[in-house]
Amino acid sequence: MNPTIEQLKGGLIVSCQAYTGEPLRHPETMAQMARAAELGGAVAIRCQGLSDIAAIKGRVEIPVIGLWKEGHDGVYITPTLRHAIACVNAGADVVALDATDRPRPDGRTFEQTVSELREACDTLVMADCATIEDIRRSVAAGCDLVSTTLSHGSNAIDCGMADGPDLPLLRQAVAEFPDVPVVCEGRVHTPADAAAALSAGAFAVVAGTAITHPTSITSWFVAAL
Repeated sequence: MNPTIEQLKGGLIVSCQAYTGEPLRHPETMAQMARAAELGGAVAIRCQGLSDIAAIKGRVEIPVIGLWKEGHDGVYITPTLRHAIACVNAGADVVALDATDRPRPDGRTFEQTVSELREACDTLVMADCATIEDIRRSVAAGCDLVSTTLSHGSNAIDCGMADGPDLPLLRQAVAEFPDVPVVCEGRVHTPADAAAALSAGAFAVVAGTAITHPTSITSWFVAAL
């Protein structure tokens, strides 16, 4: 197994992302957030946008999983080969791609994107999946990590606490591909959620909103009151 991937095993990946119009939307702020997560024990940082990738890569010593979100509908997580190569050039150790079979802006398939990305760059690839079919496609394409990122849909910000992580999909993926690093991502809102995902066979667990999105966290408390 690649040493960078091995470094993630059994650990917490923290997603540090803020969006246009949000108070924390600044690369330096995201870099500070990432460094704080590293000090807390995160094994990697997941982040979006070229400026954030570059800023965070310069601040932390743990691996950086980079992506570039463009648009809001369809495939918008690193939607084209151009976006993926740009993430590598910005400093990402791993590039995250939407692994669904939906049409992509540049007309390439997911498989073509992965193949051409590997030809162009020496990089690791994380597949953001919605279904077991996506996971099967990603394993066949030779992705280094597969993740349940999109199993709850593809909203830019997940503000609700309902449902928790998709453990059924996680368990199915782990059962089918016991030798593939399967990452649990999506609605991991509590330490108990993270522990449950690891117990269900996750190679690593991603938490974002519950750690790095104070607007959502505040709204959960307000709703409870």
